Amino acid sequence: MSAFVIFALLIVLLLTGMPVSIALGLTVMSFLFTMTSVPMDSIALKLFTGIEKFEIMAIPFFILAGSFLTHGGVAQRMIHFASLMVGHLPGGLGLAAVLACALFASISGSSPATVAAIGSIIMPAMVKQGFPSKFGTGIVATAGGLGILLPPSIVMVMYAVATSGMLVEGPDGARVGSASIGQLFIAGVVPGLILAVMLGLTTMYRAWRLDYPRLPRATWKQRWHAFLDSVWGFMLVVIVMGGIYSGIFTPTEAAAVSAVYAFFIAVFVYKDIKLRDVRRILLESAAMSAMLLYIITNAVMFAFILTSEQIPQSIAEWMVGQGMGVVAFLLFVNVMLLVIGMVMEPSGLVLIMAPILFPVAAKLGIDPVHFGIMMVVNMEIGLCTPPVGLNLYVASSISKLGLTDVTKATFPWLVTGLAFLMLITFVPEVTLWLPRMLGW
Repeated sequence: MSAFVIFALLIVLLLTGMPVSIALGLTVMSFLFTMTSVPMDSIALKLFTGIEKFEIMAIPFFILAGSFLTHGGVAQRMIHFASLMVGHLPGGLGLAAVLACALFASISGSSPATVAAIGSIIMPAMVKQGFPSKFGTGIVATAGGLGILLPPSIVMVMYAVATSGMLVEGPDGARVGSASIGQLFIAGVVPGLILAVMLGLTTMYRAWRLDYPRLPRATWKQRWHAFLDSVWGFMLVVIVMGGIYSGIFTPTEAAAVSAVYAFFIAVFVYKDIKLRDVRRILLESAAMSAMLLYIITNAVMFAFILTSEQIPQSIAEWMVGQGMGVVAFLLFVNVMLLVIGMVMEPSGLVLIMAPILFPVAAKLGIDPVHFGIMMVVNMEIGLCTPPVGLNLYVASSISKLGLTDVTKATFPWLVTGLAFLMLITFVPEVTLWLPRMLGW
C-alpha cells in the first residue's frame, strides 16, 4: 500500500507538468505528513544532509568546465581536426561530426552541450557542402548522446550519488557495494568508443549508398598542425582520467581541476573568451548547478522514504520469488527506462529509478558497474526520443527543422543505438573488461 501511494502520487504530480524536483518534494512531504509519524522537522535536516556528500561537488565543477569549453573555441578546433582525419572517407563531414562529438563528449560531460557546441558549427557547413539538412541533424542529435557515456559524465555522477550508501544484498546474502564515480568513468570508455564506431559505420553506409560528397584527403602535416592546435582540449581528458586512475586526485578533485584548466585554456591560451565574459558564464553554470542540486536534494529525500519503507527490498524479494531471472529483469528494465525516458529528462529519471532498481539488480547478481552503464545508455537513447528528448530540441533549434522532421532524421542512428543497448545489456564484459584489467 505504501509503495502504491508513493508512486501514484508522484505519477499524478508529474502528469500535471510539475517540475521533477517539486513533484519529488511534495510526494515526500505528503506521505510523511499523512501516513507516518516521522516529524516534519526531519525534512529540513534531510534537505541539508542530502547534498553533504563530497561526490556531489563534482557536478557543478564539470558543468562549469563544460561551459568554458562550449563558449570557447575548443569545439571548432576539434571539428577541424576531425575533418582532416576522416573527411575523405564516405560520409565526409558527417563522419567528422561523429568523431568531433566523441572528442568533445570526452571533455564536456553533457549531451545537449555536445549537440549545441558541435552542431552549431558543423551542421551549417554540411548543408553548404551539399548534405541534406536532415542527414546532419540526425547524426549530431544521436552522436551528441556520447556526452553522457564517455567520461566525464554528469549522469554517471548522478547514478553513483543515487546509489551510494545503500545497504543491498547479493544472491548469496553478502553485502553488495555501489559503483563509484571512478569505476563508472573507466567503465564508460570502451562502450563509448564502440558506440562511436557503430554510429560512424552507420553514417558511412548511408553516405556511400546515397552518394554524398567527401572532403579532399588531408596531408599528415595538416593533420599534425590541427592536432597541435587542439591539443590543449585533448589534454583535459588526460588530466581527468589520468589523475583519477593514478590516484593523484579523486573524481571530485578532478572536476575542480578540469574547471580551472578549462578556464585557463579558454581565456589565456585560445583567448576565445574575454575576462568580462567570465562572470556571465559563472552565473549560467551556477543556475544550472542549482537546478540539478535541487533535484538531487529532493531525490535523496525520496530515496530515504523508499528505504525506510523497505520498498526496494520488497520489490527485489517479490521479483526473485516470482522466478524472474537476469535476462527477464534486464529486458524489463530496458523497456521501462526507454518508455519513461521519452517523457522525463535523464537526471531526474536516474535519481528516481536507480535507488529502486539497484537493489533488485544486486539481488539477481548483476554487477553494479554494468547496471550503471546500462542505465546511462538508456538515458542516452531517451535524449533522442520525443516528446522530451533534449538533444532533439537542441538540434531542431540549430537546423530550424520541426521536431517531427528531426525525429525522423535520427531514426537510422537510433536503431544503431538500440542494437548497442542490447550488446551492453547482455555482454557485460564489454563494460567490465577495462575496469577489471586496471584493477578497479
